[in-house]
Amino acid sequence: MVKTEREHREDICRIGQLVFQKGWVAANDGNITIRLDAECILATPSGVCKGMMQPDDLIIVDRKGNKISGRAERTSEIAMHLAIYELRPDVKAVVHTHPPVATGFASAGRPLNLGLLPEVVVAMGCIPLAEYGLPGTPALTEPMLPLIPKYDALLMANHGAVCYGEDVYKAYFRMETLEHFARISLVAELLGGPKTLPRAEVDKLLDSRTRYGVKAKSAGEPGCPLAAEDVESGGEERFYVTRSELIGLVDEALKARGLG
Repeated sequence: MVKTEREHREDICRIGQLVFQKGWVAANDGNITIRLDAECILATPSGVCKGMMQPDDLIIVDRKGNKISGRAERTSEIAMHLAIYELRPDVKAVVHTHPPVATGFASAGRPLNLGLLPEVVVAMGCIPLAEYGLPGTPALTEPMLPLIPKYDALLMANHGAVCYGEDVYKAYFRMETLEHFARISLVAELLGGPKTLPRAEVDKLLDSRTRYGVKAKSAGEPGCPLAAEDVESGGEERFYVTRSELIGLVDEALKARGLG
């Protein structure tokens, strides 16, 4: 069923409330858009808390980012959304937030690219990291361009994450999966390091996508996601610390402060 513009406005406000309640945005952070048709994009405006938006707060821009209607100003990151829509005709909605754990990985220069969880391998493959670009400028979008056609979710170095899909709820659920995966990955590292699935199991999961009706763009990408063999052969630098190393680091810090 084709939704009305009013229904799309209500959907964006609902997603805005969800990302705010989950702590994925603070103050006026983040932005959400829906492609209404070939020429018009419904977008969250600049300077508005995503948890407090009303349907009439949203603006409409054209495919070049020029504002068509609405009281407020357009988001400074609208170019990122436009690039995604240009490169992915299948995408109808984009959600950009700053989920804390996933953003922590992005700020540490870490993609979420290990084959750890079957459901994540099937649904998303992996989540690569786009290099840093100054927000509000073309430099933000440029590092993302080679990745957008191949993946449905990206980490943005020192910035946050962006997910997109056939509708705004699918984009939101991908963001939810991304942050959930980041939290589990962090716990695994704190407990001594993640135990990655073998390549044969990762390949089986990727092959099963059609059975589950998944159309993720990352199928068949070389080294995506990394399997146990890739990690053991040096395909992934070990960023995590083991439990014994962590205890040692804490002891050293205490001694340096005269507390050990």
